[in-house]
Amino acid sequence: MKKHLNTLYVTTEGSYLAKEGEAVVVRRDGESAMRVPIHMLDSVVCFGHVKMSVHAMALCAGRGVAISFMSPQGRFLARVHGFTRGSVLLRRAQFRASEAPERALELARVFVQAKLYNARVLVLRAIRDHSDPTGRLATEAEHLRRCIRGAAEAQDMNRLRGIEGEGSRHYLSALWDAIRNPDPAFRTHERSRRPPRDPVNALLSFVYALLASDLRSACEAVGLDPQVGFLHADRPGRPALALDLMEELRPVLADRTVLSLINRQQVNAADFIREVGGAMRMRDQARKEVLVQYQKRKAEEIEHPFLGEKVTLGIVPLLQARLLAKAIRGEVDAYPAYLWR
Repeated sequence: MKKHLNTLYVTTEGSYLAKEGEAVVVRRDGESAMRVPIHMLDSVVCFGHVKMSVHAMALCAGRGVAISFMSPQGRFLARVHGFTRGSVLLRRAQFRASEAPERALELARVFVQAKLYNARVLVLRAIRDHSDPTGRLATEAEHLRRCIRGAAEAQDMNRLRGIEGEGSRHYLSALWDAIRNPDPAFRTHERSRRPPRDPVNALLSFVYALLASDLRSACEAVGLDPQVGFLHADRPGRPALALDLMEELRPVLADRTVLSLINRQQVNAADFIREVGGAMRMRDQARKEVLVQYQKRKAEEIEHPFLGEKVTLGIVPLLQARLLAKAIRGEVDAYPAYLWR
C-alpha cells in the first residue's frame, strides 16, 4: 500500500518556491520559511500570487509531484505535471467504457448511489449529534433513502441525473439545517458557486476545490484520464472523472469538514470579505485554518469498507481511483464505491 504522502499548501501572497538540492524551499521576503524534501511530497497547491522557479517545477515534474495553481478563493487556474503515468491499455479501456452506454450507466449508478448514501449518513449523524426538534432532517433523510432506491433502478442517464439532482436538493436542505452556529452570517438557503455569495458557500467552494485537486491527482497517479468520466459529461478543461469520484467523497471529506468549522465556531463572520459584485472571499487567516482542519480530517484513520484495512481518509481518493481502474480492467466484478460508516 502506498504511504500517505503530504500536500504542500502555499497560501501567503508573495511566496516564492525554489529548488534546494532534493527539496522544495518556500521563501518569503528573501528568507527561507519552509524546506520540504521532495520524497515527502505528493502534490503542491499554490493560492493567489505565488511564484515558482523553473528548477523547482522540473524537480516536481520529474518526481511525479503535481503542482496546482488556484485563485485566493480556491478556484482552479492551472496545473503542472510531468509525463503521463500508467498503462495506455487502461486508458483505452476507460475510453471504451465511457462510450458504451450500458457500461457508463452502470458506473454512473454506483457514483450516484454512493453519493446519496454518504449524504444520508451525514444527515443521520447530524441528527445524532444535535437532535432534530423540527423533524426536517429526518424527513430529508427519508427522501434520500427513496432517491437511493430510485438511482439503483434508473434505466437511462437522463433519469439517473434527474434523481441525482432531486437527491442533491434534499441533501442541501438538510445541510443548511445541520448548521448550528447561531451567527446569522452562516444561515443560507441556496447553493451559490460562481461566485459564492455567503460564508457557507465560500467555505464549500474552497474545500470542494481542494478535494477535486486531490481526486484529479489520484486519477493521474493510477493511469486514468481525469478528463473522461461516466456521470459528468465531457467538457473542455473539466476533470469529469475526478468529479465522478468526488461525488461519493464530498459528504465525507468536504461537507463534514465545513460543518465542523462552522458549528465549532472555528470561523466567524469577520473571516469573510464581500467584494464588489457580491462575491464572498475568505481572509488569509481563515483560509489557513480551513487548510489545517482539512488536513486533520484527511489524517483521521478509518477501516476501508471494501479492503478491510486501516487507512487514513487522505489516502481514500487514491484507493478509490485504483479500485475504479480495476473495475474498468475487469479485475473486479463491479466498482466498490466508498460507503461511509
